[in-house]
Amino acid sequence: MLLENNAYPSDQRVRREANSLAAAGFQVTVISPGRSDLTRYENIRGVHVYRFTPPKAGGGFLGYFWEYGWSMFCSFCLTAWVFFRRGFDVIHAHNPPDLFVLIAICYRIFGKKFVFDHHDLSPEMYNARFRNGGRKSVFKALVFFERLSCRWAHQIIATNESYKKVECERSGVSPEKITIVRNGPEINKMKPVTPDPEILNKASTVLGFVGGMEPQDGVDYFIRAVDYMVNKLGRTDLYAVIMGSGSAVPSLKKLTTHLGLDEYIEFTGKVPHQELPRYLSAIDIGVDPNPFDPYNDRSTMIKMMDYMAVAKPIVAFDLTEHRASAGPAAIYASPNDEQDFANKIVALMDNPDMREAMGANGRRRMEERLAWHHQEKNLFKVYAKLGYEAEREREPVEPRIEPETAASANHN
Repeated sequence: MLLENNAYPSDQRVRREANSLAAAGFQVTVISPGRSDLTRYENIRGVHVYRFTPPKAGGGFLGYFWEYGWSMFCSFCLTAWVFFRRGFDVIHAHNPPDLFVLIAICYRIFGKKFVFDHHDLSPEMYNARFRNGGRKSVFKALVFFERLSCRWAHQIIATNESYKKVECERSGVSPEKITIVRNGPEINKMKPVTPDPEILNKASTVLGFVGGMEPQDGVDYFIRAVDYMVNKLGRTDLYAVIMGSGSAVPSLKKLTTHLGLDEYIEFTGKVPHQELPRYLSAIDIGVDPNPFDPYNDRSTMIKMMDYMAVAKPIVAFDLTEHRASAGPAAIYASPNDEQDFANKIVALMDNPDMREAMGANGRRRMEERLAWHHQEKNLFKVYAKLGYEAEREREPVEPRIEPETAASANHN
């Protein structure tokens, strides 16, 4: 498995897939960036992990060129090391970026299979990060590498139906080549627990956000919605807990202070993943303020899965994949309308019975079809299509608590 944008095992999706495959009898090796607190090599639950020293995160075209160029070079070198030392049959690449296809092509001459695990729509994600949409030339280059990845892959893993549609229409691949493996949590870990008392007692209604905070994540919409509730509607009986990190945090804190909301909004920073159920169990309403754009509309938000897993109702903008994920476990505001978003929150604040019913519905959706133990069956189908059957049924396991953060991944 190849991973670039996070250190293993912090990426929850990659960790779940690696653990499931290893538990089913596959030999799994993950190549990823490292961190100062992690060793260059480690065996975690039977998964061999090789890490390279990541470059400093770059800004602008030259910064990204250096970052991805160095990461691809290191990944290729470690892949060659594993190839000659242990051997492998499949390269399973997790995007972004979509450049791993260049490594996979090198090994196809040796008969190796290529699985493209499509986490994010890189072209749309690039446009969403910039107010002006970014450079057209960069967008076209990202589309090119996405198409190359899809067309050279023996099998494609999509996170939802929207991504599958893009892969068929933009890259021209057959639907039979694509398997949907959604990003469900492990509900034996992500479940209602005794709530954190400090958060629980902040106000009569506690609102919660968890996840990455980048320009495309819309946390500014949520802050302006809180401003409308407090300063226009007089709802001073609320408190907002914002959990996570990201490049937008300084500007979000500045906006909070500018609007006079410091006593109503708390930025906790990163929350250890093992503590997240306790934090989320203390909130009354989970919010997903990702605004409408071509990227967010098609992406599955992990935060929504986490809210449902701990039986919390959700307020979100009315996006295609929001409805596909949460269904009746959420109420939906008009896209990008922060006042309507605020009004939907107030409606839930004043209706505890509705909150309880929505939360129960969300937990039921997780248990019946969205949780990871359902999704890993589709993961095994991908490998079965390649000719590799699981050697044994996976036994339910209690995953080791890793030193990761709740905001390690926000989208797919």
